[in-house]
Amino acid sequence: MASFLYRLGRLAFRRRHFVALLWVALLTLAGLGAVNAPAAGSTSFSIPGTEAQKAFDLLEQRFPGASADGATGRMVFKAPEGEKMTDAAHRATVAKTVKELGDGSEVVSVTDPFTTNAVSRDGTVAYASVRYDAPAMELEDATRKALEKAADDARDTGLTVDVGGDALQARTEAGAAGEAVGLALAAVVLVITLGSLIAAGLPLLTAVVGVGIGVSTIAVLAKALDLGDTTSTLAGMIGLAVGIDYALFIVSRYRAELAEGRDREEAVGRATGTAGSAVVFAGLTVVIALAGLSVVNVPMLTKMGLAAAGTVVIAVLIALTMIPALLGYAGRRIRPAGQKRGTSPGKAVKPNLGTRWASFVIRRPAAVLLLGVLGLGAVALPVSQLELGLPDDGSQSTSTTQRRAYDLLSEGFGPGFNGPLMIVVDAKDSADPKAAAATVTDGIKDLEDVVTVTPATFNKAGDTATVTVIPDSEPSSTQTEDLVHAIRDDVASRADADVLVTGSTAMNIDFSQKLADALVPYLALVVGLAFLLLIVVFRSILVPLKAALGFLLSVLAALGAVVAVFQWGWLGGVLGVEETGPIMSMMPIFMVGVVFGLAMDYEVFLVTRMREAYVHGESPSQAVVTGFKHSARVVVAAAVIMMAVFGGFISSGESMIKMIGFGLAIAVFFDAFVVRMAIVPAVLALLGRRAWWLPKWLDRALPDVDVEGEGLRTRADKDTDPDEDRELVRV
Repeated sequence: MASFLYRLGRLAFRRRHFVALLWVALLTLAGLGAVNAPAAGSTSFSIPGTEAQKAFDLLEQRFPGASADGATGRMVFKAPEGEKMTDAAHRATVAKTVKELGDGSEVVSVTDPFTTNAVSRDGTVAYASVRYDAPAMELEDATRKALEKAADDARDTGLTVDVGGDALQARTEAGAAGEAVGLALAAVVLVITLGSLIAAGLPLLTAVVGVGIGVSTIAVLAKALDLGDTTSTLAGMIGLAVGIDYALFIVSRYRAELAEGRDREEAVGRATGTAGSAVVFAGLTVVIALAGLSVVNVPMLTKMGLAAAGTVVIAVLIALTMIPALLGYAGRRIRPAGQKRGTSPGKAVKPNLGTRWASFVIRRPAAVLLLGVLGLGAVALPVSQLELGLPDDGSQSTSTTQRRAYDLLSEGFGPGFNGPLMIVVDAKDSADPKAAAATVTDGIKDLEDVVTVTPATFNKAGDTATVTVIPDSEPSSTQTEDLVHAIRDDVASRADADVLVTGSTAMNIDFSQKLADALVPYLALVVGLAFLLLIVVFRSILVPLKAALGFLLSVLAALGAVVAVFQWGWLGGVLGVEETGPIMSMMPIFMVGVVFGLAMDYEVFLVTRMREAYVHGESPSQAVVTGFKHSARVVVAAAVIMMAVFGGFISSGESMIKMIGFGLAIAVFFDAFVVRMAIVPAVLALLGRRAWWLPKWLDRALPDVDVEGEGLRTRADKDTDPDEDRELVRV
C-alpha cells in the first residue's frame, strides 16, 4: 500500500498540470450538470415493512386520485381579544379568503371552517384546509405566494392568521450558511497549525473542490433518485470535514519529511505513502459506517448514507492526487515543519505539547484512564431518559408561521389536533364492511385519551373505510403512542377486518421502533467490519478492541449531551434551542454511523504513527510519545476543524440540522480530546508490548498492507531514483 501510494504521490507531483486540470474539469462538469439538472421534486418518506406504510400504500390503491402525497396547507384564523370568529365581519373575511385560495391553479380543494365544523368550541379559532395536486417540493412559487398573500390579506382585517402544513416548505439554505461558518473557522485553525497562508489554503481548496463535485453530483441525481435537501447538506457537512482533515494530514507529513532533509518530490512521495495510507484506511472506515446505514432498510437513510460515503471517497482521492500536485505548485513557499522565517532548519526545538502530554499520561495511566471513563460515563447518563420522535411544526422556531399555526391549533382544539391518527379499515374480505367499520369506530371511542372519532368514510368500492381519530395528548407524548398500540392490539383483534393505523404520528412511532430494532445489527455489522480492517492495519487484536470500546464511550456521551440540550433544554438559550422535545428518531443510529467513522479517523492517524515507531524499534512507551510528538498537534487541529464545520450548522433554523450539527461536533470533541488523547495512550501504556500482540497464525494469514511505510525505508539515503523515467522539475 505505502509503496503504491508513494509512486502515486510522486507521479501526481510530476504530472501536476494534468492532475489539476483533471479535477478542475470534473468540478466544471459536475457544476454544469447541477445547474442544468431538473428540480429535485418531492422527497418521499417511506418505511418499508411497517404498518403505517402498509396503510399508506393501501390508501393509494383503494382511494385512487386522492393525491395522498399532495401538499397540504392549513390556514388558521384567530379572532381579536373579546371577539369570535363567528362574528359577521370575520365570517365574511374567511369566506373571501377561502374563495381566494380556491382560485389557485394547483388547488384540489379548500374547506370552509363554518361548513366543516372547524371552529373551536369557544369560537375564537378556526381553520381552512387546502389540498394541492402536487407534492410540497414541486409546488410552483406562484402557488406559495398566493397562499402567503391570502394570509396577508386576512391579517389586514385585524385577524391573527398563520399557515401550517407542508405547502410553505422551502429548500433550506442551512447547508450554505453552515459550510461558510465552518470554512471560516477551519481557515483560522489551519493557519495557526501550519503557520502559512499557502499551506493552510491547500486543504481548504481541495476540500471545497471535493464537496463541490460531491454535492453537484447529488444535485444531478436528485430528481432520478429522489434525494432531498438533507442528503446534500449531510454530504457537504461530512465531505468538508474529512476533506480538510485528510489533506491536513498529508501536508503536515510532507512538512515533516522536508524537515528531515528530503527533496520535495521525495517528501511528497513519502507523505503520500505513509499519511496517505492512513487516509485510505480512515476513509474506508467512514465509508463502511455510512454505507452500512443501508441495512436499516429506510430508503431516506440509505440515500443519505450512500451520498455522504461517495463524497468521502472523492475526498480521499483528492487528498492522494490533488494535494501532491498542488504541493508541486507551492514549491519552496511551504517550509519544513518547525522552520520559521529567519530560523535555521537544523536548530534544536523543545519538546512540544504533545510530547509533554504523552509523557504525563504514561507516568499516570491508571488515573487518566479512570478519570476519562468516569467523565464520559457521567455525561452519558441522560441517555437513559432518551425519547425518540420526528420533528414536526411544533419543533420549529417560534418566529415561523408554521410554528405559530401549530400553537394556535393546540390552543383552540387541543394538543392532539396536530397529530391525528388515520385508521384504515380493510373490509374487502368482510361479510359486512359497514358493520366492521362500526365495530372499529365504537371500539376506539371506548379507549382512553380519545377526543374525537369521525364517522367512517368508504371508498367507491365500499370495501375500505377511513376513520380519523384526534387524541387528547400531543403527537410526541407517550400517551399517544399507547393509544396507537391499543388500537392495533385491542380494537383490531375484535374487528372482522384488517385494521391499520397510519398518519404522521403513527409513522413516527413505527420509524422509531424500526430504528431501535436495527441499531444492534447495524452496530455489529459496522463495528465488526471495521474491527477486521483495523486488525489488518495495526497487526493487533487489543488495539482495535480498545478503539471500538472507546468509540462506544464517546457516542454514548454525545447522545447524553444531545438529550440534555434538545430534550431537557440545558444550555438551550445559548444554542438557540427554542423548543425541547423528543430526539430525532434517526439520531442514535445516524450518530453511531457517522461518529464511528470519524472516530476511527483519529485512531488510525494517531496510532499508525505509534505503530510505525514501534515497528522501527522503539519501546511501547516511547512509541506512544513519538506518536504524540508527530501527530498530536495535527490530530487536535483536525478535530477542531471538524468541530468548527459541524458546529457551523448549529446556527441553522431547522431543528434537525441543528441537532445533527451539535451532536457530531460534541461527539468529535469527546472522541478526539478524551478518548484518543487521554484514554488511548493510557491503555497503551498499561498494556505495554501486549497491545501489539497478534497470534502467529493470524499474522501469517493477514495481508501485509504496510501502512507504516516499512517498504519505503529501503529507499532512504539512496542516490538512485527508483523511478528511472523521472523528469527533473525546477521547484
